[in-house]
Amino acid sequence: MSEIEQTVRTRLRGLRRAQALSLDDLAERSHLSPSTISRIETGKRAISLDVLLPLARALRTDVETLLAEDIDEDVVIRPTPTREDGRTTWMLTKATGTTTAMKVRLEPSTRRPEQQVHPGHDWFFVLEGRVQLFLGERTIIVESGEAAEFETMTPHSFIAVGGPAEVIMIFDRDGHRVHRHD
Repeated sequence: MSEIEQTVRTRLRGLRRAQALSLDDLAERSHLSPSTISRIETGKRAISLDVLLPLARALRTDVETLLAEDIDEDVVIRPTPTREDGRTTWMLTKATGTTTAMKVRLEPSTRRPEQQVHPGHDWFFVLEGRVQLFLGERTIIVESGEAAEFETMTPHSFIAVGGPAEVIMIFDRDGHRVHRHD
C-alpha cells in the first residue's frame, strides 16, 4: 500500500470518528455499504474515485484535502501584516482550511462603514480597545475581553471607537470570501 493510500485511509477514518459517525451513519450519507467503507478504511479494498467522491461529500470535505500531501512539517504560521482602508490584517490560519482566523487592528473612523450581507457566520473577540458593531438596526459596543457572534445574513459592519482596537476574527469559508483584505 502506498503512503498516499495509507494517508487517505487514515484521514477518512479520522474524519468519520471526529464527526462521531458510525460506519452505518457514513454509509447512509454516502450511499455506500458499511462493509465497503470498513474495507476501505482497513486497506482491504482499493480506493477509487467512485467511492472517494461520495465519501468526501458525506464527510463534508473535498477530495483535494483527502489527497493532499502532508505539508505540516512547519506548523507555525508566521503572519505578515496587510494594510488597507484603516485596518491592518494578519492571517492566522492556512489558506486551505474551512475556517479562517485573523487578527485585525482597526483605526477609529468618523465614517460609518456600509453594512454587508453574505452567507455564513462571523465571530470576533476584542483583544484591545472598543468596537462598535452595527447589526441591522442595532448598534452594540463590544468591549475589550468580550466577543460577538452573529449570522451574516443580518446586515453588519463595525468600527473602532475611542482609539484603535484589535480583534481576533473567526469565520467560515463564506465569511472569509467577504472579509479578506488581500
